[in-house]
Amino acid sequence: MAQTVSIILRDEDRERLDVIASDRSRALKHIQRAKIVLFSAERLPVLEIARRAGVSRPAVWRWQQRYAEEGVDGLLRDKTRKPGRAPLEAKLVARVLELTCSEPPGAATHWTGRAMAKTMGISLRAVQRLWEKHRLQPHRIRTFKRSTDPQFAEKVEDVVGLYMDPPAHAVVVSIDEKSQIQALDRTQPGLPLKPGKCGTMTHDYKRNGTTTLSGECVRRLFFVIECS
Repeated sequence: MAQTVSIILRDEDRERLDVIASDRSRALKHIQRAKIVLFSAERLPVLEIARRAGVSRPAVWRWQQRYAEEGVDGLLRDKTRKPGRAPLEAKLVARVLELTCSEPPGAATHWTGRAMAKTMGISLRAVQRLWEKHRLQPHRIRTFKRSTDPQFAEKVEDVVGLYMDPPAHAVVVSIDEKSQIQALDRTQPGLPLKPGKCGTMTHDYKRNGTTTLSGECVRRLFFVIECS
């Protein structure tokens, strides 16, 4: 909504505002506010004042009113804002950290920010700030356990070579375990998540599932064998 304000400057206020507007060491916001009042005293339209000062029209109206209420000192002081949210209680913070380092509910492999926020009744950003502060990264896992087989490298080369260069007139079929089954039973127990350290688990796992071949894979396999 447009406003018409008549600014009448006293000589001492004009001198102070001229000094502020020409002082390059001043904060830009103070220079803009001083220019708004100086241009307003020249009876310039609001649009022209906003253009010259490099601000919006609501900013012109706001600082015109502030000068009328508090004078030059009001232009150099920002109004105090309401404080933000109160910090989380120590018990709540400790509970979030305790849950993060424990097993998540259900079949999830790790805690997510949204799941933790919903469980604790706090915001997602609050959970993220706590994790960043305490260097917790539940989504990261570090693997360990290397093979002790002295012929491990040769066996890997044989398997990779079979895929890269299979024998003539041969069909190489890779069969995985039961589909859509998550492997949670590892061959060795892992170490839990700690502040500053990732959780660990072995790269291999135990699984007692059944192997499956889809009908399409079987049809394709037989077709290749007949052609060969």
